[in-house]
Formats: sequence, structure tokens, C-alpha cells
Amino acid sequence: MSASLWLALVGAALMISLTPGAGAIYTMNNAMSAGWRRALWGIIGLQLALIVHILVVGAGIGLLVAKSPLAFDVIRYAGAAYLVFLGAQKIVLSTRDAPEGPEIPAAATRMRMLTRGFWVNLLNPKSLLFFLAFLPQFLRADQPLPTQYLVLIGTVIVIDVLVMWFVFAAAARQFARLVRSAGGRRIMDRAFGGVFIALGVVLAVV
Repeated sequence: MSASLWLALVGAALMISLTPGAGAIYTMNNAMSAGWRRALWGIIGLQLALIVHILVVGAGIGLLVAKSPLAFDVIRYAGAAYLVFLGAQKIVLSTRDAPEGPEIPAAATRMRMLTRGFWVNLLNPKSLLFFLAFLPQFLRADQPLPTQYLVLIGTVIVIDVLVMWFVFAAAARQFARLVRSAGGRRIMDRAFGGVFIALGVVLAVV
């Protein structure tokens, strides 16, 4: 991959990562509820799903999914249902009494954040279709494809991790003081729960 093409890839990846979506909201929620450092585990989960999407598209399966209304709808509704489930869970948790203080809930474990981040991104068909249109622009048939995929995956992931952690998670960190009380955490849980449900509904109907 030439330097000019790689710089174009960097610019495109930055614009993609800076566009708010389910991953960004999920990252901000983790940063506010579990802390800026632990939010990294959810971000890692998001990146694992991105790798799967890129490999699926590279293998040609993504094209088949894009051309099959049934396969696309299955992924779309599964993703919508998962976002609604996460939102409902947040709202239900907000109705329970929580102790005062900045203690991190036991449910906010590293593996749980990683797993949820993975499913939030994996069950997003828009990401799959985006990579179908995105990848061919930065691949050259006259050059080794494995090397190009490694460069592409590495670039996209590094940029997305930096944006998610140092932009979205860092921004949420500024509001951490709002959730130091039980009342603040309830408001946050209900707010993020409502956003997750709204995203799920949008994904299902758009």
C-alpha cells in the first residue's frame, strides 16, 4: 500500500470512528459506569467484531449477505433486539437501590464488557455493508492481498481504539462526577437505556 493510499485510509477511518453510533454510546456508558480505564475492555470487544466483519467481507460472505434480504434482516433484527435488551436491562437496574459512593457495580466485569462490545458491533449489518463499499477502495489486485488486509485491519483498529478511548470515553469521563451518587447512577442508567432502545428501534425500522 502506497503512502498516499494509506493516508487516505487514515482519513477515512478517522471519519468513520468519529461518527457517533452504538459503539460510541456503549463506550461512553462503560466509561461513566465502570471508569475510563476499564472501558478499554468494551472497546476491545468492538474491535474483535470489526476484525470479523473485515474477514467476512474479504472472504466474500459479506457480499452474499448483502444480496440476501433474509440474511440481512436476520442480522438486522438480531442486532436491534440485542440493543433493546441492553437498554431494558439498564432501565431495570436503575430501579434497584444502589449504595452511595463511586463503587463499580460487580456486573461491570472486564469479560462482560468485552463480550457485549463484541455483540454490539457484530450484530450491526450497517458495518458489514459499509466494509463492502469501503474495503475495495484501498485494495490493489496487483499487490499481495494478505499484506494489504493486515495493514488495513491494523490501521482501522488502532484509529478506532484511539478515538473510542481518547474521544468518546474521555468525554464521558468528564461527567463521571454525576454518577457518584445512587440518584446520579439511576439517571444515567435510564438515559443510556433509553438511547440503546431507541437505537435498536431505528436499526429495526430503517
